[in-house]
Amino acid sequence: MRKRAITIVSIFFVLITLCNNYTHAESGYDLWLRYNRITDNSIFKDYTEKNKAVSFPTSSDRLEAAKQELQRGLNGLLGLDIKEITTLENNSLVVGTPTSSSIIANLPFVNEIKGLDDEGYIIRSCKIDGKSTIVVAAKQDIGIVYGIFNYLKLMQTHQSLKDLAIKEEPKLQYRVLDHWDNLNGTIERGYAGYTLWDWARLPRYKDPRYIDYARTNASIGINGAVLNNVNANAKSLRTEWLVRAAGLADAFRPYGIRVYLTARFSAPKEIGGLDTADPADPRVRQWWKDKVAEIYSIIPDFGGFLVKANSEGQPGPQDYGRTHADGANMMAEALEPYGGIVFWRAFVYHNERHIDRVTNGYNEFKPLDGDFNKNVFVQPKNGPIDFQPREPFHPLFGAMPKTALALEFQITQENLGHSGHLVYLGALFEETLQSDTYANGKGSTVSKVLQNYKKTHGISGIAGVPNIGTDMNWTGHLFGQANWHAFGRLAWNPDLTSKEMSEEWIRMTFSNEKDVIKTVQDIMLLSREAVVNYEMPLGLNHIMNYDTHNGPEPWHDDPVWTAFDYHKITKDSIGVDRTKSGSNAVGQYHEPLSSQFNDLKTCPEKFLLWFHRLPWDYKLSSGKTLWNGIVDHYYQGVNEVRQMESMWNSLEGKIDKDRFEHTKSLLKLQEGEAMWWRDGCLLFFQKYSNLPIPSEYEQPEHSLEYYQKIPFPYDWNKTKFFKQ
Repeated sequence: MRKRAITIVSIFFVLITLCNNYTHAESGYDLWLRYNRITDNSIFKDYTEKNKAVSFPTSSDRLEAAKQELQRGLNGLLGLDIKEITTLENNSLVVGTPTSSSIIANLPFVNEIKGLDDEGYIIRSCKIDGKSTIVVAAKQDIGIVYGIFNYLKLMQTHQSLKDLAIKEEPKLQYRVLDHWDNLNGTIERGYAGYTLWDWARLPRYKDPRYIDYARTNASIGINGAVLNNVNANAKSLRTEWLVRAAGLADAFRPYGIRVYLTARFSAPKEIGGLDTADPADPRVRQWWKDKVAEIYSIIPDFGGFLVKANSEGQPGPQDYGRTHADGANMMAEALEPYGGIVFWRAFVYHNERHIDRVTNGYNEFKPLDGDFNKNVFVQPKNGPIDFQPREPFHPLFGAMPKTALALEFQITQENLGHSGHLVYLGALFEETLQSDTYANGKGSTVSKVLQNYKKTHGISGIAGVPNIGTDMNWTGHLFGQANWHAFGRLAWNPDLTSKEMSEEWIRMTFSNEKDVIKTVQDIMLLSREAVVNYEMPLGLNHIMNYDTHNGPEPWHDDPVWTAFDYHKITKDSIGVDRTKSGSNAVGQYHEPLSSQFNDLKTCPEKFLLWFHRLPWDYKLSSGKTLWNGIVDHYYQGVNEVRQMESMWNSLEGKIDKDRFEHTKSLLKLQEGEAMWWRDGCLLFFQKYSNLPIPSEYEQPEHSLEYYQKIPFPYDWNKTKFFKQ
């Protein structure tokens, strides 16, 4: 009997141990909001002293959400519960607006607080009644939400709480995630599971994950979410679906997030009973006004519409001989009385072989500059093709001074290895935003162009297509979280650097240890250039698999779409002539860029084959031929992935086991797929160039025919590509 008792006790303790291990396992669910206990004793004591008493009166859902976040953070980081005070104590924390807090209302710098942007905040060390105090203050309640997240971030990243003098206001007004989520639960170009939105149980049941989604977005300043795919389903505008969307709006509202919907242009015909969707038809215009009035009766703070029209088969105003401006303005007029916005996408192109797709968006929208209403954004992608690993910035930026433009980034890695590849997009985002358009002379960066619309048009904005799904870690690849984080941080401040954003994310996600920070940051800052090298060296682009957009397919050729339009390969040369003697895409850029891109002597080599068609023996700046340069880049890309693997493996024991093994296994997958890109592309190009891959390089293991078995090599389970 005693033996049995001992056995039961032993089993009990084993189960407790297993439960504890499971509880403390790092799944990645907490993203960068990991409020783990601070173990550095000196820092811990200083932070504890600064937070020993809190004055934080709440009078709204937003203030209550901010207070709950502060409690969550202080409890996790310091083991503290908020000690409420009514009379100031030394080393206290005071939080509020001039309306919510009498202490804030009587501060000597209260006028500075009242002069903040509605979303801005101040975090300041000061003395009140002779007592040392930290103040988190804002003009409006939402500013307190943002301020509390920043205050907690200071502790998460081990920053000093002494002599604080932080004043933050967003540099862009509309900071929106464009979810490509379908009403059936799937996500177009989603690689992290299914949609978060549980439409079947909305609006009554609100999944707690909605709150975590909203918290996460608020922590980086995102203030809007388009709920449905740009390839829209008209029924999302029906009453029963609007009521469901209202459930999400209710969950997001305390965190300052407004919901938007993608509107299908043909909705008046599909669900409205009309025989036309012509924007010049008074019945159609009235239908949109009535529909918008209904939406605002259900969702009072509705943000507006995102529209994809006359692109990739989507209906639009051109179906009726009208312009993009005619269609956008019809919707804008319906939304204007309620403060709503239209985001009208500029991603349009014709599947016609004689037209260079790079030039389409500019040619369609540039002539319409000044024709759009003040509450309309024209929304181009960051580059003129389609979310490639590297593109020159879209020439519409700086070319439409009379129209507000909102830049669209892709966070989900549609053409960058999906959620299988570690690719830090902060570098891509930064490169685009800091590109000089020369629209108003030197220094007119894309970032400044976007920010200037607030002064000239009263609105400014940016959008990102997210990589978020139902996977436990939200983004499929753990490092995909860093791209969500980077987008939000740049939406708030487009002039941040990828280096400073990556360090912030690493400190909050992994560790404040210097060696961990340096190693992980080195991996992140290497990763984007690696994928450029093994997918599109020297400006080659859009040669991915036609169906999956994953893996190489430069050989794809059919009447609908051909990769040959993007590389123009022959036995003599490769690349697309977009100079003044070609499609003249260079002519869409301001000087001196137009001439710089046009001239082989000044065109940056990273865009060489984007703008120029060149012979295989063309000499690069390195002195090597074009062929050998292409080969070098492909092999360099694979080697860089191997460097990333080696660096990550050096962190074993310094990163928790679950997240370490997750990343390690995906880096191995990435190495195999980088080799697939390298070998498949080089063998295809070699078929035309008839030039050898230098013998010092490892030679492709398989034939070109092998790699042409799409979407994966046909006996992939037997190859080294996918061996662990």
